Amino acid sequence: MAEYRFCTLWRFDAPLEAVWDIIYDVRSWPQWWRGVEEVLELAPGDGMGVGARQRYVWKGALPYRLCFDMHITAVQPLALLEGWASGEVEGVGRWQFRREGDATLVCYDWQVRTTRGWMNWLAPVARPLFEWNHDYLMEAGRRGLGLQLASRRDVAC
Repeated sequence: MAEYRFCTLWRFDAPLEAVWDIIYDVRSWPQWWRGVEEVLELAPGDGMGVGARQRYVWKGALPYRLCFDMHITAVQPLALLEGWASGEVEGVGRWQFRREGDATLVCYDWQVRTTRGWMNWLAPVARPLFEWNHDYLMEAGRRGLGLQLASRRDVAC
């Protein structure tokens, strides 16, 4: 299995609560995050979402899709959302949130290994492409979230 670690930082000139609400609502991701094709709820979890399970289907710029389940293992409102991925990738995904003045910083740490045979076989030469594809998807998420935040400000006026 090929192992990857990604750390993505986003900064938004928006309240932490608004950023948290949009990211926490994973079922809405396909509406604003280009590349998220589907999020299916498999189990709801407790009142905070711990124990919830969702199935994600992602499609980046490269000609393949990834499907995996996320099992939510930790939720600290306005601070942390963490889960364990299983399926075509396995590992931990962790969203961390914090205020910086009037802005919000978001850090997404993704430590996974691929389980698809062809990806593992190609990893020695295709790793830079797989990493680029991940960055492409995360940039699409940053842009989409920015547009969501802007539309919420317009509605609030």
